[in-house]
Amino acid sequence: MSTPALRGTLDFSSPKGPIRPGDRSLDGLNVHDSAIKLSIAGGVTTSLVLPGSSNAIGQAFVIKHRDTSERSPTSKVVELPYEMTGLEYDITLPPRWRYMKHAVGENPSAGYKQTRLDTIWQLREAYSKAKAKKDEQDAYCAAAKKGMWGDIPDEIPKSLEWEALIDVLRGKSKVNIHCYTATDFDALIRLSNEFKFPIAAFHHAHQAFFLTDLLKKSYGPQPAIALFAIAGRYKMEAYRGSEHAPKILAGKGFKVAMKTDHPVIDSRHLIHEAAQAHYYGLHPALALSSVTRIPAEVAGLDHRLGHIREKFDADLVIWDSHPLALGATPRQVYIDGIPQIKDPHPLNKPQTYQAIPRTPNFNDEAKKAIEYEGLVPLEPASSVNEEETIVFTNVKSLWKKKDQTSEVIDVLNDSSATGVVLVRRGKVGWAGSELASVDVVNAISGKTKVVDLEGGSIAPGLTSFGSPLGLEEIEAEPATNDGAIDPTEHDFVIKAKDGISLGGRHLLLAYRSGVTSAITAPVSSSYIGGLSTCFRTGSMSVLEDGAMIQDVVAVHATVGRISVYNEALDKGTKTSISTQIGMLRSLLLGRQKTELGEWYRRVAMGELPLVINVAKADYMAALINLKQEIESHTLTKMRMVFGVATEAHLIADKIAEAGIGVVLLPPRPSRMVWDMRRMLPGPPLSQDTQVTKLLRAGVLVGIGILETVFARNTRFDLAWTAMDANGSLSESETMALASSNIDKMLGVEHSGSDLVGDLVVYHGGGIFDLSSKVVGVISERRAMVDLF
Repeated sequence: MSTPALRGTLDFSSPKGPIRPGDRSLDGLNVHDSAIKLSIAGGVTTSLVLPGSSNAIGQAFVIKHRDTSERSPTSKVVELPYEMTGLEYDITLPPRWRYMKHAVGENPSAGYKQTRLDTIWQLREAYSKAKAKKDEQDAYCAAAKKGMWGDIPDEIPKSLEWEALIDVLRGKSKVNIHCYTATDFDALIRLSNEFKFPIAAFHHAHQAFFLTDLLKKSYGPQPAIALFAIAGRYKMEAYRGSEHAPKILAGKGFKVAMKTDHPVIDSRHLIHEAAQAHYYGLHPALALSSVTRIPAEVAGLDHRLGHIREKFDADLVIWDSHPLALGATPRQVYIDGIPQIKDPHPLNKPQTYQAIPRTPNFNDEAKKAIEYEGLVPLEPASSVNEEETIVFTNVKSLWKKKDQTSEVIDVLNDSSATGVVLVRRGKVGWAGSELASVDVVNAISGKTKVVDLEGGSIAPGLTSFGSPLGLEEIEAEPATNDGAIDPTEHDFVIKAKDGISLGGRHLLLAYRSGVTSAITAPVSSSYIGGLSTCFRTGSMSVLEDGAMIQDVVAVHATVGRISVYNEALDKGTKTSISTQIGMLRSLLLGRQKTELGEWYRRVAMGELPLVINVAKADYMAALINLKQEIESHTLTKMRMVFGVATEAHLIADKIAEAGIGVVLLPPRPSRMVWDMRRMLPGPPLSQDTQVTKLLRAGVLVGIGILETVFARNTRFDLAWTAMDANGSLSESETMALASSNIDKMLGVEHSGSDLVGDLVVYHGGGIFDLSSKVVGVISERRAMVDLF
């Protein structure tokens, strides 16, 4: 599936049926896919290109990303199998492998309206037919060997349809299987033993980490496991996934490869998958190997790839920092010794980023992941109310609101010492040096709990914006979600607050990662949306005190086409762009005498903001004109915010002049759809990023996400954004991108006399450090401290 996503290049699965052993990913490979160049800029030189997972069987190929003089898909293949070259077999050389993709579970079931039972039977039937043809070939060869030429036909029996599966049975193909659950692992392992073929790797494999004894029963060598770092819960079979899986599986002796499954995760950020696996406990050598040596071994290409050795392919990446450091970026990439990035824009990283990142200890969490088979309880271990004072010691920094502004400052700004922070009733009562704190602690009456942060930090809670967080638990399971709305079908307005469900895993994982509030709008199947709400991610019920921060935040709409899957599959809105903007004009001018029209009248009068998800600069320009038109009619400043805003950098000055805020969704762009094709890639392909260019123009900028699973990564997204800004953003300015900037442009008000909403407690480092993890949340509004 190439990008930008278009119907004319949609070739990832065949609609002709689940069993397609003759279908080859090479036959649909688009050499002009914009993701290829972007992947190189992320240090990715080679990819195993698998066909889509609606088909239960299909062939894959390993390609290199560099251009070739022939400019063809075939010329990118690392090693074509002998059957495609016309070459004679040479047993003195390493094998030229075929690659086979199998898929089981929800994808084939959904693609062909069948069940797991059907898919496994279809696989068994296919292998039975391939084996029958193989047996005919073996009998032919046995007769020929005995000189019985009169008893056999002139040519060996062949089958174009089954030849690839026959090669699996002959041990000439590397089988990669899309598989998630115990049910599917068990079925595939039985299949491998029934037909006696080894499995090279299980992909996705969200339940593999607690099924290691089962996996070892696979026929032949132990399969490798190809994983995401944190992506999960997007469908039922991914619900039990754990961020600790790479560490657990490696500890059980399995080869672990990190993957992106592009475009599920942008392939440009493969190294970030390895970095996250390392953060959650995978040994640094194995984390690096998970995207270098191990994939080469699993693909049977470790005689030329995966190592820096004499006579190996000169596929090299020169990194600006340790590859596992957050935001590590190539200075240059070489494929076959040829530099790939013309006029690179290198970043100047701190010296501390050149070493292996120090990471927290997650051993206890990994044990619990196995014990609970992925569904570890996520509620706070304890909550401290007004009866107890908490003393946080060895605190390196305490970020606190400056006067009545939105700026935060470090009140413990002493790089040579740590301090002590006292918290009572959810409020910081005192903060100062270790020595001065002795008398203060001695003067405390009542219960006292001491928590050593070992150089940790206390910082404002972050805000997640842009995803259906709180409305969606398992994206592919309608029973777990609020559902999609279409306000054009109703006379009333839809409010997200009415559909919020608290206590879900996405929410609690975000809360335990420093994201204490979320702004969520209803999911809309139309270009007209509903009203967003702001709430606490750690609350368990909307009736809980302090759960709802602001019932109504903004009115939401979409202009253009921003969904990669909708646009490629032609499932997006059929309404023209001019009609979409025309309807907004009609609503804002008060021509629609409905409840929705009344809310748009309030927007036109500046009473609340209008958030428009829009990616293309041309459509943003039209919306700027619309804003000016409405303001000239009402003589009132209208509040408008652009979400997504992939091409906003092209008209940054005009956006600033119009007083429009921008929330970049996500903060690192791609060319997923046509509306995003003029994205600003950032280093090493461009000096500027979207954030730096917009900020320099004077635009109020925030960052957010489109998918709920990534809310928990917000602090790392901020740190990465700061690194890409090459020193132009202070820590305070970086925090503001996912907190006060969003609050300011949307008019969200957090309670508390001098603090910015909840405060998050980090152990072992600061908010942006890979050495730290969240151990608590201080909530003044609830007069409570949650400890994890």
